[in-house]
Amino acid sequence: MDNGNQFKFSTGVLAYPIFFVLGIWLVFWFEVRFGYNFSKYGIYPQTLKGLRGICVSPFVHGDIEHIYHNTIPLFVLSMALFYFYRPIAWKVLLWGIILSGLLTWCIGRPSYHIGASGLIYVLVSFTFFKGVFAKHYRLIALSLLVVFLYGSMIWYTLPIEQGISWEGHLAGLLTGLLFAVIFRKEIAKPKKYAWEQEGYNEDDDPFLKHFDENGNFIETKEVDEMEEASSSNVIYTYKKTKND
Repeated sequence: MDNGNQFKFSTGVLAYPIFFVLGIWLVFWFEVRFGYNFSKYGIYPQTLKGLRGICVSPFVHGDIEHIYHNTIPLFVLSMALFYFYRPIAWKVLLWGIILSGLLTWCIGRPSYHIGASGLIYVLVSFTFFKGVFAKHYRLIALSLLVVFLYGSMIWYTLPIEQGISWEGHLAGLLTGLLFAVIFRKEIAKPKKYAWEQEGYNEDDDPFLKHFDENGNFIETKEVDEMEEASSSNVIYTYKKTKND
């Protein structure tokens, strides 16, 4: 992964998450405005018809509370994804939807599973584990921030509350971890200074040439010439005028 193209703000960092969130709200508005219910287009596990929900379910939500709770973390996490992991952001998003949805289809209960929460768990899991693997101070800080903000979400990967697709959450968590492992090599490396790189030779370092083996500064000819130039004598010639 090219460090030069990372950690730079672009319009896509804001634009893509905004368009994605607006798309979700547009679908919800269409349901409310025209009296439709798209829940039947969610993931219905282990049925051929239920496979269509893999791509559709992230845009379908049951009520205003459901979509509200998904909007903020989806926007924040996707924005962080496009800022810190721009080269692989689309891969994580698109394949995250497909793989987490497919896993939900395999392990889920016989019910319609809807909402973008599965994708949110993909982003939480990927961001956390990727930062741990990266050993880059910025990405580790991002991982700690994700844990602080969304660490409590781990409990909803367990069947502790009815009406919540814990299978979708678990599928997203596992998918994010899988992506962090797959894209492990595509990690921004901390910047290395010249003396940290392989093949570094102290004898060729122009800065260290100014010091001897005991660390004493060595005066060079350039310095001597500059001192001579600065210490040159100035001769003034005094001329008498007619008044003198």
